Amino acid sequence: MRRRRSVSHVTGDAPTHEQLVPLVEAAATVADHGGLRPWRLIEIRGEAREKIGRAFAKSGGSADKPLRASLLIAVVAVHRPSSKAPEWEQDAAASGVAHVLSLLLDEAGWGVMWRTGELTRGEKVAKAHKLAKNEKLMGWLYVGGVPEQTKSGNRDPVTIEEHLTSL
Repeated sequence: MRRRRSVSHVTGDAPTHEQLVPLVEAAATVADHGGLRPWRLIEIRGEAREKIGRAFAKSGGSADKPLRASLLIAVVAVHRPSSKAPEWEQDAAASGVAHVLSLLLDEAGWGVMWRTGELTRGEKVAKAHKLAKNEKLMGWLYVGGVPEQTKSGNRDPVTIEEHLTSL
């Protein structure tokens, strides 16, 4: 985890569906109040990336962004009725799956970048992903090979006193 870095430019290589399955199974163990599993992932490959790109363009974004990786994994929060887990907790569980999956992909040697932003809320983008009314797009993991020239420089260390406090 200490060496993980976002890889914004990846090669055309990508894990297969078969390689992805055990990683998703492992990521599915994230904390989930109420055991709702309020998330799903959508593999986006090949021409499906162009479809998403057209939806981006219609929503004011760039049509070429989804073409920047051979595999996009859309992260979707699935809001389920619950007296225990409000929507924000369900969003947190979906985000947890995305984060853990990104760590697992990194550990398996893949380059990963989690992209979010305004396009996640676009009606045309939601339609292109075939989202249900109770679903919210949280973002995409862009996944591919790690270019040889990618730097694995160190991040600035965290100032612990600012981020770990006591009562």
